Amino acid sequence: MARYSQERKDSILKKLLPPHNLTVAEVAREEGMAVQTLYHWRDNARKEGRPVPGKTLTTDDWSAEAKLAVIIETAPMSEAEVSQYCREKGLFREQVQQWKLDCLAGFQTSEVQAKTIKQQAKADKAEIKSLKHELRYKEKALAEAAALLVLIKKLNALWEGDNEES
Repeated sequence: MARYSQERKDSILKKLLPPHNLTVAEVAREEGMAVQTLYHWRDNARKEGRPVPGKTLTTDDWSAEAKLAVIIETAPMSEAEVSQYCREKGLFREQVQQWKLDCLAGFQTSEVQAKTIKQQAKADKAEIKSLKHELRYKEKALAEAAALLVLIKKLNALWEGDNEES
């Protein structure tokens, strides 16, 4: 069983990324290693938060974790370094900027969303209270109507009994 250094693993995994964009099977054949080993390395790299290709070929379909990893990796970089990084990963600088804006927008809306949820819950409680009150009123009216129907039937039965006797 061969042991590979971390640098060697990283260089092999880079072949899966642009500009090479090789498949796992092609890299395994080229390197003379088992396909399962390469899949295992790729999965471990993904768990570590490094952006690696998955089942999708386009960067728009990357997971949220991979996009966040790209944002974190590019945060301390200069414009030239970000451009170089994007070329290596097969990204556009505009994509990374949009992902960063989306991430920041998510943080900003969380407070607004919490406030909206709280207001909605308050409105829902008021509506439930109103509906319960209306339901009680209708149940009382229904019970009264049922009692009146029973009384009318008894009265009609009494009147019919009196007509037969006379």
